[in-house]
Amino acid sequence: MADQTVYKTQIPPVFSPGVFYWALFVVLLFHLVPVRSSAQPKFEIAETKKNFGHVKRGEMIKNIYEIRNAGNQPLIITSAEVACSCTSVDLPKEPILPGKQTIITVTFNTTSVYGRQDRIVVLKSNDPRGDMKIRFKGSVSKE
Repeated sequence: MADQTVYKTQIPPVFSPGVFYWALFVVLLFHLVPVRSSAQPKFEIAETKKNFGHVKRGEMIKNIYEIRNAGNQPLIITSAEVACSCTSVDLPKEPILPGKQTIITVTFNTTSVYGRQDRIVVLKSNDPRGDMKIRFKGSVSKE
């Protein structure tokens, strides 16, 4: 009679059912649960451009911009860049919570300027899309 040898094959531990189910769990977890990097603030401005019309030199112009956080994390406006000292920006002190809104007031002192004015304010925040720009323009009479 021929020698019958029974060979048992062992599954390497890498492919054992326990490891397989854990790997499957991890893959499903990353596909079904939102990744933390998708949690971010989103800066929205209702009206980015304002026109203050024609004013006399020396007037103070106040432009109000409505800011909304359309993201799912708090929006923090860190700073504003302006071209000259004739423009000042009143930024919110507190973070803007998701779904909430606030206002930013931009004051333009026309004492030292005249003629056509077209100004841009760059707002820096933690929005991963980068800086936001708001703009105002108008005309200041020389007298």
